[in-house]
Amino acid sequence: MSDFSVDVKKTYRSAYKRLLRWLKPGIGVKRWLLMMLVGLLIFALFLALEINASHGLNSIQLPLHIANTETLRITILVVSILIAGYGFYRFYGALLRPFLKPGTFVLDTISSYQKKEKGPRIVALGGGTGLSTLLRGLKQFSHNLTAIVTVADDGGSSGQLRQNLGILPPGDIRNCLTALSNDEELLTQVFQYRFGERAGVNGHSLGNLFISALTDITGSFEEAVAESGRVLAIKGRVLPSTLHDVGLVAEIETSEKHEIVNVVGESRIPLTEGKIRRLWLEPSNPFPYPPAVQAILNANLIILGPGSLYTSILPNLLVPGIVEAINSSKALKFFICNVANEHGETDGYHCIDHVKVIEQHLADIHFDVVICNNNFEPKLPRGVEWVMPDTQLEEQYSTYYAPLADKEFPWRHDYQKLSQVVIDLLEERTGPLNKS
Repeated sequence: MSDFSVDVKKTYRSAYKRLLRWLKPGIGVKRWLLMMLVGLLIFALFLALEINASHGLNSIQLPLHIANTETLRITILVVSILIAGYGFYRFYGALLRPFLKPGTFVLDTISSYQKKEKGPRIVALGGGTGLSTLLRGLKQFSHNLTAIVTVADDGGSSGQLRQNLGILPPGDIRNCLTALSNDEELLTQVFQYRFGERAGVNGHSLGNLFISALTDITGSFEEAVAESGRVLAIKGRVLPSTLHDVGLVAEIETSEKHEIVNVVGESRIPLTEGKIRRLWLEPSNPFPYPPAVQAILNANLIILGPGSLYTSILPNLLVPGIVEAINSSKALKFFICNVANEHGETDGYHCIDHVKVIEQHLADIHFDVVICNNNFEPKLPRGVEWVMPDTQLEEQYSTYYAPLADKEFPWRHDYQKLSQVVIDLLEERTGPLNKS
């Protein structure tokens, strides 16, 4: 016997064994498979009766001398469809039950999933709480999300891991991963859990330690981020803007002596009283991460903000190649202005000031829409001020105002309102990208 014949027999035997596994007791699908089979047999009877009637034959003798009438055939057809259809519905319900959330229906889940799979390709650049807030809302509309995150963070847990282990800071990436997770309940809370100082791990979050461990195991930070995304079952991607170990440097004019000083380190910049004049990265020419550039070029929509203007948004844009990709992309470009100013970075800034800072560093970027909050009713904590709109912005840009402040944390965006505004503005300018 030839090797080919042996391989064919093994293939058929393996397929037969897999088929028999569907008959295993306890999986709850056999009854529905049987119901579908019964429905198909009844449909076969309908076809046989229809063929007999159309050819004037009388080869099928029905019991009790029942006549082969059109009414009978229609009744049999309807019964076969109902039985087979119900069996099919319950069969797929049994298959999908482990993946359904309580209280949801199979068809609704499938429809929602398919709609999100065909959703717009959106790339959001930034970091910190602002970017994760935006992603938490956008994942309700699309699975084709890409977050491009700064790796200039050098404070807190991320800074310690960066210094001690020599890895890129995982903090902002961790926040975006958890925001994109399908399960933001227990697993996400565990990933975000931060140990106390008495635990002996310097107050690190479990997610940061997890990404650090995977980096050591896989030998690759980007692979560690991808594997973390699989653990959290995210839809979308979180990418660093560069894989180089970069630091953020700011030129600041001090408040008291009006001296020009250079402040090194993302965490130290907001602590220096004064006005930020200029930013740059050291080393100054890090290579951009190629998948991040590719995502920008393939996007339908590119979003900058919300987030810390100088320490979250601009560090991404200072990576050579990122801005060029944004300018080359045919996607719409939105800028989302922060709800409230950040002490040490944007004290006293209006909406137009945020846009001007980006233009100052990156003169070629032009935004199709600038989105601003216009709900100033909630009371802000002491020392926090609203980012106010201005007529100058309206004269230079297409500006959209909406009540976007979160009721519980008014210095942040309401993720549901913000994401709905973004999708509405995108569809207003492009039409629904998902035609089905």
